[in-house]
Amino acid sequence: MSALVIAATPSAAPSAPTPADVPAGHVYFWPDPNQTGTAFDYAPPGYKEADAQVMRHAYSFASKATATVYAISRPSSGPCLYRPILPEEYSTNWVAWATKFDGVSDTTMGCAAD
Repeated sequence: MSALVIAATPSAAPSAPTPADVPAGHVYFWPDPNQTGTAFDYAPPGYKEADAQVMRHAYSFASKATATVYAISRPSSGPCLYRPILPEEYSTNWVAWATKFDGVSDTTMGCAAD
């Protein structure tokens, strides 16, 4: 009597979203360069606080928003800062703002330009 051996084929892990995968009207922020890691999703209007994975750790982003949105930084001292993110703009290595990012809004929220 011979035993039947069934080889399990590992299933491919789902790929992370890329700038092309960002839905119209949304902006994605990733915790790692090159749009890797779990994406944080923002869709206007209003302000949305960054989740723990990207707060002060957003190393890439891609925008499919139809209007400019604003990355917001709220440092522990000094005024809050904003950085505009234009429609269709993206960065694969957002080092200038990666450690400043606290949230995103459809207004500057009275913050100073960075």
